[in-house]
Amino acid sequence: MTRIRGSHQIQWLDALHRHHAVVEDQVKTNKAMGLHNLPSKSWQVNEAWMLTANLAADLDAWLRLLTLHDQDDLADAEPDTMRLRLYHLPARLAKHARRRWLRIERTWPGADAFILAWQRLANLPAVT
Repeated sequence: MTRIRGSHQIQWLDALHRHHAVVEDQVKTNKAMGLHNLPSKSWQVNEAWMLTANLAADLDAWLRLLTLHDQDDLADAEPDTMRLRLYHLPARLAKHARRRWLRIERTWPGADAFILAWQRLANLPAVT
């Protein structure tokens, strides 16, 4: 068995275990985003489900990174919290004068966070 030089040092072990904890957190997040219930015995269907669950986890992470980075309660929130506070939006989509309006219930606890995220997403510079 060959050893990695410096692998017996506490700093190396600490870095290794911290990296492993990050990986475990990501697996837990992906399971919460739908990876825990693969729906089929078919390889192709499970592959598509896995890609979809990973895409949902990535979109959740980017949303928090780009729009909710300064919101203490949502910046590092679990997927269930994000789902409850932000994604399950009690609102109505209405049309008036050839425009669409999203009418959000103001008494909903996540209304301010949703509006802030929406405004920050709308103000992002266009990709060139």
